[in-house]
Amino acid sequence: MEEKSVLIDRPFITLGQLLKEEGIIPTGGAAKWFLKENTVLVNGEADTRRGRKLYPDDRVEIADQQSFVVKSK
Repeated sequence: MEEKSVLIDRPFITLGQLLKEEGIIPTGGAAKWFLKENTVLVNGEADTRRGRKLYPDDRVEIADQQSFVVKSK
């Protein structure tokens, strides 16, 4: 599984924002539903909180198909 870098220019990004910015969900409001229906791992642990803060070097895996690492610009 290829890991994609997500560049941020702020201290953190929320899990819901990452899902929206990467085109996985159409709107921020869809995050709650998406996280209930799909397994999302943050640093290897399942997380269903759309407001989960992600910092540089955090890793997000979505349903064994996509992988992201947060990087600072």
